[in-house]
Amino acid sequence: MLYAQAVLGIFVFISLAVLLSENRKIPHWQLIAVGLGLQFVFAFIVFQFNLLQQILNAINSGVSAIVEATEAGTLFIFGYLGGDPTNVAYPFEVGDPGATIILAFRILPLILIFTVLSAILWHYRILPVVVRGFAFVLRQSLGVGGAVGLSAAANIFIGMVESPALIRPYIKALTRSELFIVMSVGMATIAGTVMVLYSVILEPLIGNALGHILTASVISAPAAIMLALIMVPATSSDSADDIAVDSRDFGPKYHNVMDAIARGTSDGVALMVNVGAMLLVLVALVALLNSALSVIPMSGNEPLTLQRLFGYIFAPLVWFMGVPWSEAQTAGSLMGIKTALNELLAFMAMAELPAGALSEKSQIIMTYAICGFANFGSLGIMIAGLSGMCRERAQEIVSLAPKSILSGTLATCLTGAIAGLLY
Repeated sequence: MLYAQAVLGIFVFISLAVLLSENRKIPHWQLIAVGLGLQFVFAFIVFQFNLLQQILNAINSGVSAIVEATEAGTLFIFGYLGGDPTNVAYPFEVGDPGATIILAFRILPLILIFTVLSAILWHYRILPVVVRGFAFVLRQSLGVGGAVGLSAAANIFIGMVESPALIRPYIKALTRSELFIVMSVGMATIAGTVMVLYSVILEPLIGNALGHILTASVISAPAAIMLALIMVPATSSDSADDIAVDSRDFGPKYHNVMDAIARGTSDGVALMVNVGAMLLVLVALVALLNSALSVIPMSGNEPLTLQRLFGYIFAPLVWFMGVPWSEAQTAGSLMGIKTALNELLAFMAMAELPAGALSEKSQIIMTYAICGFANFGSLGIMIAGLSGMCRERAQEIVSLAPKSILSGTLATCLTGAIAGLLY
């Protein structure tokens, strides 16, 4: 029954994209076949081939090394507040080791370290090679233009504003459909700078957390392109550009490795502070809204909360991904938190669920479904970033932005359904 739900869900998610389309007609079968095919093939390889699983496990071990290295720095700066209680001499007796994990001192610094590592990998041309490889696959399979393929591939590893910045000279010339593809892929994926952060949060919950998060971001890209082409179809066969994806001229330029470290540190500090401030504000606003909702009379002893309200609204959506109805309200609340607030709060809420609230399969489905930037906070970031790069198209960007949340959400829902089918 759960498999039938997921298959039905794939049909429903694509049908919703058709209903939301600017040109409501049945999409060409080749577009759907290629879009879904890329998702199924890559997900099948990840779930079924031991060699790739071993590679992802090795990457996960590398994350553990990054976490330990980061802890060395946080211990030096913050003392016992920044370290593992099993390896640190505390000036007081620790009754609950989990209580010593302070987000600001233990978790957020991971963003800083990974931003610096990304800058180093970019300086040594390792990350650009990977991006060009994914861009080539997307161009050959889905027929997108070179600039669009490059931006979409970069979205798998860097943020929704940084990746369009790689093709900034071409944004003005993109067709309306191509512009929407760039925005949709940005909403359906997450940045590499936060992958490690999310994997650390989910590691106690699911094995090989980073492997699953990386896979989710990768397979959501072709889904987002497919849905974007359905919702805003191309009106011309002419691509706006023919940028060579093997060009070495895109991306940030660093004079040497120390310049990469210095600039990466500066960028990482800004990102870390921004994430921490957003979390503080959003958690406070949720608590304030929950206080207001608690005055509404409800049946039973539990008061009405934002999470409970989201559970009712998003329960059908997660059911179509293959989550049992008995768990749909709990899973729906996570999807609602991700959409209304952000994916980090949703991952944290999932990690804090009581044991047995979600089955192992439902946890995997929700990990893939939550793994995307499609939320209202990201909407403002995308509008500001893209409009700043191309002021001539600011009005068009604003008009397409709300629809990109829908396409990004549907793309991650497709990813969740496929993960449920193949896991």
